[in-house]
Amino acid sequence: MIRKVVHFTYRSARRIVVGVVGATVLLLGLVMIVTPGPAIVVIPVGLTILSIEFTWARLWLKRLRKTISRRNSIERNRRAEAHRHRVSD
Repeated sequence: MIRKVVHFTYRSARRIVVGVVGATVLLLGLVMIVTPGPAIVVIPVGLTILSIEFTWARLWLKRLRKTISRRNSIERNRRAEAHRHRVSD
């Protein structure tokens, strides 16, 4: 009985701490969008912290990774095409 209470308390405390720390880092990242700072780095870190305990953050992080990967691929293809065009001229 006591073990269940301790386990429940630990899980709840962990969830609260992860939520507060992750939300704080994520909010700092969002503020850095309009102020000087590395928002591109801080926002994924906040989502990573939140994804330890929250499924919705895991899904957002996965979506963010796909978006970044897709944009990098498009940019890489654009640069390769520009290089091919320069070399062929």
